[in-house]
Amino acid sequence: MTYDCLIVDDERELAESTSEYFNLFDVRTAYVTSADECRAFLREHSVSLLLLDINLDTTSGFQLCKELRQETGIPILFISARTSEDDVLVALEIGGDDYIHKPYTLRVLLAKVKAVLKRWSKEASEPEREEWTAGPVRIDSELQKATLHGEPLKLKAMEYKLLRYLIQNKNRVISKEELFANVWGDVFAGDGTLNVHIRHLRGKIEPNPNEPTYIRTVWGVGYVFEEN
Repeated sequence: MTYDCLIVDDERELAESTSEYFNLFDVRTAYVTSADECRAFLREHSVSLLLLDINLDTTSGFQLCKELRQETGIPILFISARTSEDDVLVALEIGGDDYIHKPYTLRVLLAKVKAVLKRWSKEASEPEREEWTAGPVRIDSELQKATLHGEPLKLKAMEYKLLRYLIQNKNRVISKEELFANVWGDVFAGDGTLNVHIRHLRGKIEPNPNEPTYIRTVWGVGYVFEEN
């Protein structure tokens, strides 16, 4: 069976109420309360998006995310009452696409999930093959891969999407708001999320990430990929 969203949260009542709310608005959702239940569920069902709590049973959400990223590129949105900046950075470093603080508003959370699902569905259904190049970087839309000087770049799903958008709009300054709307599909995404992904990309493509020559910051506005 195919689901739009799977909630993985040891707070059963919250997971159940969120799942019921999503289903009212035609986002087919199920929930589990442990890492083991999540693994078992994913073996039996197809899921387009994961809402993942950090505090689970014997396995943290961080560890589960690292495991899942070896097998799937679906969006993983962390949901947690933990507000430490370190937790947010870890979540994004290991492959999370966003970090949502509890308590959350169901309407806002639903809007986020719908936006991500819409973007994910659109990208998965793109039929034609396109390629874009900028400097030493080449993007292949059909394979959803990127190369640097002809060598494969190891990119996480959101890093690939961000790099592709920057290269599609090379030599044009792109505001943070535009990146949130067109890469994350979510105007509520935060600066921390974007900054972490930009730093990761620079570390993978810049000769000197501390003095970037391709992905340049335009202070107070956003970023530009400059083709040298």
